[in-house]
Amino acid sequence: MFAVVETLGESKRVQSNINFFPFRFSTVICFAFLCNSKYSGKMREETTMALLVFLMMIMFTWPMRSSAQVTSCPSSCGNVEIPFPFGVGASCSVDDYWFKIDCKDNKPLLESIDLEVLEISLEGTIRVNHPIFSACRDRTSSNVNLEESPFSFSQNATRFTGIGCNNLAFMSSINSVIGGCMSICDQRSSSDTTEVNGCYGIKCCQTTVPSYLKLFNATVSRINENESNDGCQYAFLVEQEWFQRNLMNRQEALQNMTHVPAVLDWGIYDYAFNLYARNKSTAYNGTSSCEIYVDARLTNNNISILRCSCNQGYRGNPYLLEGCQDIDECKEGKCPPHMACENFPGFYYCYAKNPKKNYLVTVFSVVGGILGLLLILFGSLWSYKVVKKKRIMKQKEKFFKQNGGLLLQQQLSSGEANVEKINMFNSKELEKATNSFSVDRMLGQGGQGTVYKGMLADGRIVAVKKSKVVDEGQVDQFINEVVILSQTSHRNVVRLLGCCLETEVPLLVYEFVPNGTLYQYIHDQNDEFPLTWERRLQIATEVAGALSYLHSSVSLPIYHRDIKSSNILLDDKYRAKIADFGTSRTVALDQTHVTTRVQGTFGYLDPEYFQSNQFTDKSDVYSFGVVLVELLTGKKAVQSIQSQEYKSLVSLFILSLEENNLFDILDAQVIKQGQKEHITAVADLARRCLYLNGKRRPTMKEVTKELEGIQASQNPSGVPNDYDERPVAEMVEVWDSFPASITSSLDSSGVASSSEKSPFLFTT
Repeated sequence: MFAVVETLGESKRVQSNINFFPFRFSTVICFAFLCNSKYSGKMREETTMALLVFLMMIMFTWPMRSSAQVTSCPSSCGNVEIPFPFGVGASCSVDDYWFKIDCKDNKPLLESIDLEVLEISLEGTIRVNHPIFSACRDRTSSNVNLEESPFSFSQNATRFTGIGCNNLAFMSSINSVIGGCMSICDQRSSSDTTEVNGCYGIKCCQTTVPSYLKLFNATVSRINENESNDGCQYAFLVEQEWFQRNLMNRQEALQNMTHVPAVLDWGIYDYAFNLYARNKSTAYNGTSSCEIYVDARLTNNNISILRCSCNQGYRGNPYLLEGCQDIDECKEGKCPPHMACENFPGFYYCYAKNPKKNYLVTVFSVVGGILGLLLILFGSLWSYKVVKKKRIMKQKEKFFKQNGGLLLQQQLSSGEANVEKINMFNSKELEKATNSFSVDRMLGQGGQGTVYKGMLADGRIVAVKKSKVVDEGQVDQFINEVVILSQTSHRNVVRLLGCCLETEVPLLVYEFVPNGTLYQYIHDQNDEFPLTWERRLQIATEVAGALSYLHSSVSLPIYHRDIKSSNILLDDKYRAKIADFGTSRTVALDQTHVTTRVQGTFGYLDPEYFQSNQFTDKSDVYSFGVVLVELLTGKKAVQSIQSQEYKSLVSLFILSLEENNLFDILDAQVIKQGQKEHITAVADLARRCLYLNGKRRPTMKEVTKELEGIQASQNPSGVPNDYDERPVAEMVEVWDSFPASITSSLDSSGVASSSEKSPFLFTT
């Protein structure tokens, strides 16, 4: 019979190895002092013997209430169970103060801290209704003080939460800030009724609470005092599980609430047990055990707090005499059916019934069981294969319809599409070609999907694009684009070979382009294939010709919407091919494409399109102009330098034209190999492609003719060499204000783009 002391931060926990005995911690210290004191001889022996007798009397005294005493008290209030040491009314709780429950109108109220009780757990927690602190004019609330009480806010189950726009919420205790968070709103989430997913700083923020928190003051204030139309700000402690279920996406419900559930940890002062130990004693039965916590932060007088639990093999209320009852594991079927079970206090024992008598029965049972199991196994395996095959067939049919397969078949049968140019691949064929879409076969990952290298049964090398989830509302448009792109035939456009619609997401099969992207050759130049001035001019002319073909030489114009150097591939002869039509759109003649979501890549995105959501052929012209500047300068579209003067390649290029120092930013290969008049002509063409006013930009057909003319060392093809009426400096300011960050994918007011780092097709 001894006690083990473990250091827990600033607190100490004393665990009895036999059972709970309610002697004060000072008694143990006194005992240790006497055993090591300077007294010796007979006096020391007599003193030690007297103290041991005293301790034995305490250890075999159970300082808890009997079950008979508690049964005379109400066991519930409304729908809330009230277990001891809590109690309803006088003399029903452990101390008639901290744990006394007042039942009013079937609502339990913890009188000592004036909070409504929602649930009491004997594992040391209690759920209460905690007030909400707000900055609204018609809402007031008071602080909660748990000082000197055996309660503290639960660090594990409770979170400090701030709700509202422009909200700086923090909590303090004894004139010092102990934590806080802030939440802001953008234009989409500033409304009080706007739903916000998660609680990560947009209209909602959270932080943990310190351990043993007893005194809590909440303060809310505005982050920006100049903003006044930011609604109400709230701050409160709340049970995290309840908040995630009820308020995470319904924060407007706070307008009609004054309290939210919070969780408190509780324990019992050891002197409270001693109070009820008088004139009540029984023999020790070892069904429960208690832990003693001593913490200077809990009380001014270092009073220890106890928490009890039933021992293994028992269940019930550990705070009652004989409250923990033995679990009869035999009745609960803990032993296997062929074995006998015998229950003992706190444990059970399984043993064989009669080995000799049941030996043959056991052998036949085992053999019969094995044969039966084999039959069941083979039958189940056969049934599983049949059911799986049917399920796969139904799933393929479902995906085929979901991905627009019926619409494609309709167009094929009506003769509207060219049957010879649309191959319908099956999923098994493409899985085999890509080795089940192995990571080793992955070529790249873009904003519209992942691309894998594959080999078809006939030996052709292809690129298989596994698209991301397709919006069901855009299936018709997706099928129309597949049909149109399959009929597109241009040597500088990556050819669509076919598709597979019987998988969860569509699979598109393209010709394989082996020599990587233009982005790699511009920004990661190598000696094996230097990007000469002639090659740069040739690639620019080929890309312009391909875009001109898409804009004006097909039945319905096709707008690519994401022209950039990483979407321009080079084949085995280093010819340019435009790829990644995941964001492309077909439109009727003389119409613009009005969208609710801006798509593209920052640095290449048309500012006019970004502001108006209207995509035209001139938006592709702007993106091509950025590629021209990349070819001239060898610099990336979005600069990573820390300078505050230049924020994008476009602004750097326009400013160099204004200051007449274009050749200071050009690539060394361009300056060394190109003729000055040709370089100046291409730069002037790029400048006109980058006009902020889309109507003033040349068409891709005009761009192509002018590049072909430059290639032939001729003058430009009559395109007016006029300048925007606004000063170039003003244009630079507009470009600098245009976002030049990394690519992103947002919702209806954001920008959806493909990844700059992961091109559509490239070799590994």
